[in-house]
Amino acid sequence: MKKYSLLLITIYTVFLTGCEDLLDTNPENRYTEETFWQTETHADAGLTACYQTLRKEGIYGGGSWATPLWEDTATPNATDYNSASGFFRIAEGIHDASNSGIINNRWAHAYEGIGRCNTYLARVGNIPMDETKKNQGIAEAKFLRALFYSLLINYYGDAPLILDPPVKEHNTLPRTPKDQIFAQIINDLDEAAEVLGVDATETGRATKGACYALKARQYLYHGYYAEAAAAAQQVMDLKKYSIFPDYRGLFMPENENNSEVIFDVQYLFPNYCHSFDLIRRQYDTSAPLRDLIDAYLMDDGTAITTSARYDADQYWENRDPRFRMTLVWPGSQYRGTTVTNTTFAQTGYTYKKYSIYDEDNAYNNVIKNGSQSDINYIVLRYADVLLMYAEAKTELGQLDESVYEAINAVRGRDNVHMPAIQHTDPSDAANYVGMTDQAKMREIIRLERRIEFAGEGYYYMDIIRWRTAEVVMNAPIYKHDYTQKLVRTFDKERDYLWPVPAYEMQENPALAPNNPNW
Repeated sequence: MKKYSLLLITIYTVFLTGCEDLLDTNPENRYTEETFWQTETHADAGLTACYQTLRKEGIYGGGSWATPLWEDTATPNATDYNSASGFFRIAEGIHDASNSGIINNRWAHAYEGIGRCNTYLARVGNIPMDETKKNQGIAEAKFLRALFYSLLINYYGDAPLILDPPVKEHNTLPRTPKDQIFAQIINDLDEAAEVLGVDATETGRATKGACYALKARQYLYHGYYAEAAAAAQQVMDLKKYSIFPDYRGLFMPENENNSEVIFDVQYLFPNYCHSFDLIRRQYDTSAPLRDLIDAYLMDDGTAITTSARYDADQYWENRDPRFRMTLVWPGSQYRGTTVTNTTFAQTGYTYKKYSIYDEDNAYNNVIKNGSQSDINYIVLRYADVLLMYAEAKTELGQLDESVYEAINAVRGRDNVHMPAIQHTDPSDAANYVGMTDQAKMREIIRLERRIEFAGEGYYYMDIIRWRTAEVVMNAPIYKHDYTQKLVRTFDKERDYLWPVPAYEMQENPALAPNNPNW
């Protein structure tokens, strides 16, 4: 298993590399492990290195990659055709332990981040510096380590649990049961939350709310519903976050770090960039599918299959307002011109979300090509916390007013204004859910998550944890005119976990056996 030493990081133009000196003296033109961890400046650089891993291809995708946007293409929401990530192979059920970049990179880059965090945690204690700042850094590193480990257990299951700085011997460790890693994740988040403040010390840094939100997500993903609801409630009780009034504006660069953002990955041109705008505007390697288009409700909460107001020839009319703020379709305006059936050749559609481009031509003179976009990627936002809370309470069979309030806070965003879900008027069947109707509330929440987070990369883990992937991913996919593009497959005995990458198994046979049927 490949490990990445913290001292291979470039921070503030300083290359931290080790060497062997034949005269056994300390080199004066470079840092070694022994000479680096000396000052507060070194501690700052080391912590920055931990955050920098978030921008790696296998995590949240910097450079030429658009990792979280591509992740949506392994769901019924969208399709890809040849991006470097290999998500299209996962979607089509033709992936294996060596042919998909994301499967290789997520494992490697998660451990890179873990190695950096572990090194920081082991070394920073001996640095003479302000103790409050030191404890803050330790808490942030624990949050990040928990985030990296959460990616490992969510996608691969069991994995080696390593809490020490990287050493050669780690290449012989077996996989640790994911339940033990889960316990470590929760422990790290609890310890971090005790120290971190409600407000970040710097933009983009971990906070108490980020710890609670990530804890809620992990509890929910692994079926601990009471704990998930409690952690989500902790975020809500902070009174720090609120639904940003403008759904489209939530993902625009001028509104970064707004009231809804709990934790995001910071990008800044020209040093820290990705390719979100390019793939949305030109390559269309996250092309929405007709299935997503048809999933959007009408603006009165009815489905297109039951609404008398639905016009198949003008299917974009009278829909949930998030439809227009998320999607581009044939006949719509995009960058000041009318979209044709062939503008976006894959399916006829593209996303606006996580791109600067919209109906108007306001950004036509700002062409973001590969590795030039710098919109922050939101890892945790308040709408997710509210819907996680509602889902957890629903799964517990605890439908009360707080569940309705949480869902309606998301649906009631200022420029969305979808009808409230209510339990008092059965004549409004589309929006009525009785307080004992767990099955219907579950259906409402799952659709709400799909629509609210369309194009953001959240939906893949939703269909995995709900165990619905074996249904929704064993199906044909369609373009805008219902032309069939291809038929996908999903093996329920294999595909709920990714395989440990083949090169990791070759380097460390102790990782065997691989996940079932791999």
